Amino acid sequence: MQNPNFLIIDSGVGGLSIWQEIQRLIPNSHTCYVADNGGYPYGTMEENALVQRLLTLLPELERQYRPDIIVIACNTASTIVLEPLRAQTQTPVIGVVPAIKPAAALSQSRHILLLATPGTVRRQYIDRLIEDFGQGCTFKRIGSHELVHEAEQKIRERPVNQDIINKVLEPLRQIDTDIDVVILGCTHFPFLADEIRHALPTPIRILDSGQAIARRAQQLLVDLKPRNQDHIPLPGNLFLFTEETEQTHQLEAGIQHFGFDKIGFFRLTATQNAQKSGAT
Repeated sequence: MQNPNFLIIDSGVGGLSIWQEIQRLIPNSHTCYVADNGGYPYGTMEENALVQRLLTLLPELERQYRPDIIVIACNTASTIVLEPLRAQTQTPVIGVVPAIKPAAALSQSRHILLLATPGTVRRQYIDRLIEDFGQGCTFKRIGSHELVHEAEQKIRERPVNQDIINKVLEPLRQIDTDIDVVILGCTHFPFLADEIRHALPTPIRILDSGQAIARRAQQLLVDLKPRNQDHIPLPGNLFLFTEETEQTHQLEAGIQHFGFDKIGFFRLTATQNAQKSGAT
């Protein structure tokens, strides 16, 4: 497919790490990126509320922007919403899950760290991924909301607090460990890769899911045909927030550096917004 349209959604700007990889691999694509800051951060929401929020929000986004592929660019949301969302739409949906399988294949010591949000590290879905693809490796898990905040600060072009990152990773310094691979299990975290590497006690390989998601999208596009003969690419790349706040305007300068053609706001109809608000 030529000039495919993507709809990428996350509660914040972390999914831009996924968008960057898609842009590198599929440069002729056009994207509507939605930062659902009205639900930020997804990792702290109750599962049922998060599922209902996305099942209410995405149909209207899909109707307006007609994506060829939807990407749920959040590990926490992907672990719980993919099945009900795929039942609701015929558009291919790609979720982001931690790189358990490639990490297990790469590790020599068989000891791996999963660094994600608390909502991700405690999901039973992660237990199943480790059981199915962990190849007998031992996985230590650290969940942190603080790193999400620091990544947002970096994109705002504000200083990152290295002390906070050091504190989050302090457990690795307090135990005798031979961890040799760290999985970044949150799409925000690749923006902090240098700071995370600096905080680690020894040189360690760092993996995230961005390139794998882009490759999956490329594979889907090989056989995907436009929904109709009137398929029209989006006019460039669009970035949308779901709520207008002082913080959203503070993020605009950083977002512009990613190359978006327009930054705006997406608002549901009154009825839809009432349904969404009731769910959250």
